[in-house]
Amino acid sequence: MSARAAGGGQPAATRLTAERRAQITEAAGELFGRRGYHAATMRDIALRVGVSPGLIYNYVEDKEELLLLVLDSLLDAYASSIPAALAGLRDPLARFAAAVDTYCRIVAERPEATLLAYQESRSLRRSLREHIKRREVETNALIADCISDGIAQGLFRPVDAELTAYRVVMMAHGWALKTWRLAGRMTIDDYIADSLEMLLGALLTPLGAQRRAEAAR
Repeated sequence: MSARAAGGGQPAATRLTAERRAQITEAAGELFGRRGYHAATMRDIALRVGVSPGLIYNYVEDKEELLLLVLDSLLDAYASSIPAALAGLRDPLARFAAAVDTYCRIVAERPEATLLAYQESRSLRRSLREHIKRREVETNALIADCISDGIAQGLFRPVDAELTAYRVVMMAHGWALKTWRLAGRMTIDDYIADSLEMLLGALLTPLGAQRRAEAAR
């Protein structure tokens, strides 16, 4: 079997380059989160991955590109995982719950990248910051669309869907921002369940509450 066939049509060299870039991105996210973007060096990242400091520049141009890759990889996770979680779900309440659950779990799995988005996105040049902002709006829209569907079917109150989606996102980010306290009090499962209870309590109409009660039977 050829290298191209083994990779599903992707040349082996291209596949290996992508894998190495992913390893470098993961290491950068961990080191940026632990030491800070400005304190972590390209040499630190190269040694963490197990390549020579000079070789790392075959995969990325500079540290700014690495920061962009870390933030983009987090947004990629939202953009792919949330639609996958919603696939096959038709009920707006189930879709909203799945979107919130998925978003929260990604935050819990990628706390360093979540914190970097708050702390270091300003270190990117303006054009790259705008790119990250556009992608954030797109991924948040996945949650806003679930809210809009619930409103359209009379299950949610007529709230501002985008604003409410941002409140959901801020709640999810709270796990990464305050893990030092929250993780000692509850599991991520408990945090998601408690947050959903609060969100649905604020959003549900009488019809929505009835629908939820029926689904729980």
